[in-house]
Amino acid sequence: MSVSVSVTARRVAAAVVTAVAVVCAAALPASAADPDHGRGHGRSYHPRVVISDVQYRPSDRRDVRGPGDRPLNREWVELTNEGRESVYLDDWTLSDEDGNTYRFRHYRLGGHKSVRVHTGFGRDRGGDLYQDRRWSVWDRDRDTAILRDDDGRIVDATSWGHDRHDHRGDRGDHGHRDGGWHGHRH
Repeated sequence: MSVSVSVTARRVAAAVVTAVAVVCAAALPASAADPDHGRGHGRSYHPRVVISDVQYRPSDRRDVRGPGDRPLNREWVELTNEGRESVYLDDWTLSDEDGNTYRFRHYRLGGHKSVRVHTGFGRDRGGDLYQDRRWSVWDRDRDTAILRDDDGRIVDATSWGHDRHDHRGDRGDHGHRDGGWHGHRH
């Protein structure tokens, strides 16, 4: 009789373990249950995408003529993925203080890669995306570039021309490699 009790006990224990596993899997959020959902491998995932460089509005009035001469393509914001894993930027936004907003569509930023988001017109390719705007977005004297994820959370922000003593979360100087701006990150 002890053999049939132990077999029955093992079967009941196996059924309980299976039921608990099914309930736990159903309770997981989609991003944790599906590692390919773009959020990580079943753990909290915070992509390390930063605004790494900015080339704001050209100073020469001739440089803002429009799409024919493509001078607005010399105005851009560069984003860098500092992590090893690719980050899907679908529905992420890049905006300025005035509310001009660019929404990313179907773009994957590879690990340790950068992309420049140009103001003017062009064909999106690899490391260059275009907003297809006919006017300058980034103010030369003072502005803030804000990167938000698909949930609207601020991922990074970089300012230039602001009072150096404002208390909005300065994370240190971060300048354009050609000396074009000196801002601070939030």
